[in-house]
Amino acid sequence: MIEQIYNIYQMLNKRNNITNHIILFIAVLLSVSGYSQMDALSSGIKTVVIDPGHGGKDPGCHGKKSNEKTVTLAISLKLGEFIEEKYPDINVIYTRKTDVFVELDERAQIANRANADLFICVHANAGPEKAYGSETYVLGLHRTEAQRKIAERENSAIEFEENGGAKYEKLSTDAIIARQLQLSVFLDHSINFATKIQDEFVKIGRSNRGVRQAGFLVLYKTTMPSVLIETGFLTNPSEENFLADKASQEKMAGSIFTAFEQYKAEYEGADLSVNSTINGIDTSLFGLEEKDFKLDEIIYKVQIETSATQLDLSNERFQNMPIWMYEASGLYKYTVGMFRNLPPANKLKTELRSKGFEHAFVVAFKNGERINLNDAIKLTEK
Repeated sequence: MIEQIYNIYQMLNKRNNITNHIILFIAVLLSVSGYSQMDALSSGIKTVVIDPGHGGKDPGCHGKKSNEKTVTLAISLKLGEFIEEKYPDINVIYTRKTDVFVELDERAQIANRANADLFICVHANAGPEKAYGSETYVLGLHRTEAQRKIAERENSAIEFEENGGAKYEKLSTDAIIARQLQLSVFLDHSINFATKIQDEFVKIGRSNRGVRQAGFLVLYKTTMPSVLIETGFLTNPSEENFLADKASQEKMAGSIFTAFEQYKAEYEGADLSVNSTINGIDTSLFGLEEKDFKLDEIIYKVQIETSATQLDLSNERFQNMPIWMYEASGLYKYTVGMFRNLPPANKLKTELRSKGFEHAFVVAFKNGERINLNDAIKLTEK
């Protein structure tokens, strides 16, 4: 139905005897009758499409040593990995997983064909050498010249397409407003998710450039909550060093993932205030369960206690946390959390230290035996 509305709008817009106000009025009437966006949002998040910006013959913007297509792919793949690990029932689809060129229209259609519940587009920014910080966009009218230029730069990917993107219409003010009206509920969800992303970026020390609106072609074509994330400025040497660093890329992906978890909980009506924490620690930080792992997989855990005598797992020292015990060198050692990757284990370690477990540290296991942490990291990165 939403595409029918859009097509009717396109037809009317070509008729000179129909004023823009009438076009917009009809678009509003059509959008509020015969289509309930709330119905589309009611069944929970089942499919997420992640779109690494640019790729192949389109490098995007670049700094002195890195380019946008490489940075966005690394962050996107890590984000998808986090979602797949924590939510194996969610279908994660990538518009690209390698260095290939994908047309803007096709990126949106991948999401539309999959009936995706969320579209996450990852980009990097360009600007004056001193420009810095992260910002997240939703579809809308730009309010500054800088926002207009960003949209134009990202939309310029159509120059690499066959016929130079002749198939795309010009995004006029009326067209964008009509699309916003048609997808009003989706837009509200997009803004909500975008705000959460920016809040999480602040927590890892990123400068918050805010949630903004602009006429991005890829967002204009999608029919679900959609955001475009400008992770930082590759034209700023300091920002470039941050975005090109693998650990920083995991931090950025982790922040987007945390925002996704928060958004998912709200979207699906989960009550985060009930049974969502244990002594002030978000239960999602504890990761997976032992049943989720194969025997030969690397498992990262956080060790919080060592004792010469075996302790009851219900000991008040453990504050009702999900504890796993192992023996080594005649001592009993107690750990919390189970993860396939180091970053979420480090995140739990930091949280536990803030809650009084000042000596918490990360340990790694394979086949039920503890192994050297550096060896585990090397094996995980293969």
